[in-house]
Amino acid sequence: MAKHRIYSMTFSSVYPHYVTKAEKKGRSQAEVDEIIRWLTGYSQKQLESQIEKKVTFEDFFAEAPGVNPSRSLIKGVVCGVRVEEVEEPLMREIRYLDKLIDELAKGKAMEKILRQPSDS
Repeated sequence: MAKHRIYSMTFSSVYPHYVTKAEKKGRSQAEVDEIIRWLTGYSQKQLESQIEKKVTFEDFFAEAPGVNPSRSLIKGVVCGVRVEEVEEPLMREIRYLDKLIDELAKGKAMEKILRQPSDS
């Protein structure tokens, strides 16, 4: 089965679109970066390096130093697909990121976007 074309796209080619989407709604690049760091475990310096190196989405997620275990708490629909039902692991990671950026652009508070396990 052929890989989805987004896997071979560079993260740096899509990143400006995430920032633009957020900024159009009064949010900031710093908030976009915070979301990406929360999801992937990259430091700000590592994130900037990945963007400069023009890594593919596949490598961006493969090289992530520590994907957040709370990302499984991300639920909902993005691009007409329920993120929690995406079976292919890399596509699910990409959809998680898309969903978080959508929530940022919709004005959701950062403490709600960056999910934390409940203490119940």
